[in-house]
Amino acid sequence: MNITLERLRLFLRLSHPLPILAGALLYGLGSAIASYLGRPFDLGLYLLGQSLVTMLQLAAHYSFEYHEPQVEVEGSRSNPYLGLSKALAEGGLSLQTALNATIVCMVIAATLVSIMLVGGQIPLVAWLILLLIFLGYFFYSTPPVRLLTSGYGELVLSLVIAGLIPTFSFALQTGELHRLMLMSTTPLVALHFAMMISFELPEYARNVKLEKRTLMIRLGWATAMRIHDLTIVFAIASFLVAFINGLPRRVALGALIALPLAAVQVWHMERIRRGFPARLRNLTIAALGLFGLTIYLELIGYLLS
Repeated sequence: MNITLERLRLFLRLSHPLPILAGALLYGLGSAIASYLGRPFDLGLYLLGQSLVTMLQLAAHYSFEYHEPQVEVEGSRSNPYLGLSKALAEGGLSLQTALNATIVCMVIAATLVSIMLVGGQIPLVAWLILLLIFLGYFFYSTPPVRLLTSGYGELVLSLVIAGLIPTFSFALQTGELHRLMLMSTTPLVALHFAMMISFELPEYARNVKLEKRTLMIRLGWATAMRIHDLTIVFAIASFLVAFINGLPRRVALGALIALPLAAVQVWHMERIRRGFPARLRNLTIAALGLFGLTIYLELIGYLLS
């Protein structure tokens, strides 16, 4: 019994539940914007699309774990959001488990796509966005492309997760695009990109050992840290520009609540850059909290507007 519970715990870790939750909130954001604009809400279509997005996310997580070298570096820790979960480490689950889980999720995703095709309710723009989501997730970790080792993977994944997932949800409900989508997702893409950079700091030694050409390896840790700070400033500025151009007041004011966390994240990165003891756990928690809180505040802002 204990062995079964331990394997379930490891499989849950392998699945990375935090990005699944973030994906659900982001997907909900797209439909919330559609409702704010007065478009009719189709619950069945919403659940079908959410299930498809979740299956693609899970398949991407399992595929990443399967293709990522299971190499331990002293002092490294598992990443609860994105990165190696260590669930496949010695004494844990097998690589075959990750491969089988990837195949199952892709089969379920293909079945859901077939249901959508038979129903004939899906707009063309939603299909195009779904294709981009699939390609972004698939080529992030799958050879021979493996964007995560190209230096561009961080940006591509940020665009897919924080930009395309809510846009897909909106297009599924409305059959079109809207400027509010760009205004709402641009800051989220920037914050997710900054979060990805902060997550690479604890993995820096491992990535050097594996010669993985991540963004931080390509640019150098100091330059990547400055880009992290500039990206957060860009996210704040984009909120301001969006508010001036019609972003709902409650959405913009809600984003102000997250400003202290943004300042904390920049402060943590600055301390590390100046040579103070690296509190990497605090940095990654602040980055994850800032991204998650901003999604939540945008979602609530649209639902209450």
